Amino acid sequence: MTNTPLSGSRYPDKWMKYIDMMINGLTLPKIAEQLNIHISTAFYWRHKVLNALGSRGFNQLSGIVESDETFFRESLKGRQFTHRKQKKRGEKDEKRGISNLKIAVVVVALDRTGNILARVAGRGRVNAEEIDAVIGECIVPTSLLCTDTATNYKKYAMLKNLKHETVNLNQNQRVKKAILHIQHVNNFHRRLKGWMERFQGVGTHYLDNYLYWYRWLESHKKLAFENRIEQMLISACQKSNYFTVETIRTT
Repeated sequence: MTNTPLSGSRYPDKWMKYIDMMINGLTLPKIAEQLNIHISTAFYWRHKVLNALGSRGFNQLSGIVESDETFFRESLKGRQFTHRKQKKRGEKDEKRGISNLKIAVVVVALDRTGNILARVAGRGRVNAEEIDAVIGECIVPTSLLCTDTATNYKKYAMLKNLKHETVNLNQNQRVKKAILHIQHVNNFHRRLKGWMERFQGVGTHYLDNYLYWYRWLESHKKLAFENRIEQMLISACQKSNYFTVETIRTT
């Protein structure tokens, strides 16, 4: 029998309710309280589902493809570290602006057909090679890449021999040639940041999973709510998956 995150579950009714709460973006304490389960169980269930969503990969991006970066503060919840001092919630970074105390999320959104890719690329400003590692296999070679004027994307486009157009936001340029802009990806950033606020700082180690989660919600937002519950269950069970609680504990 195919091994999926929900295979052999002793709690089918709770799983249905759990997926319902994930669609609504409820926090772990609220889920644990409403389902009468331990908060650690709620945590492990969440990441089994999110890992399953992430294992499905990304659709190919084609046509006009917008790309830009957004940044999140590093969060090492429950992990030992020595590369910086421990910070309290809300405490400002030691360095202003972009630094290795923040991680860059390279987001390629809406290739004008609704395909979205969002993944962690690294800390601080990412270079062309790091961008390639995240999105390189997902962009059709005949696509037109549209970005701001950052040199890392210029180098990436040259590396991949992609057609490339830039929008100079520093000069208040918003749209170029009537159809070229990065408004979709920047709006995605804004919605993503607003959605993430409810979790009060996602651990960096798990950030990719939360990006898979939000990307899935964005891709299915036009479905009726009850259909989204069904579709998330189907999505989480489409591929064999050997991601276990022990895997979460040891990674």
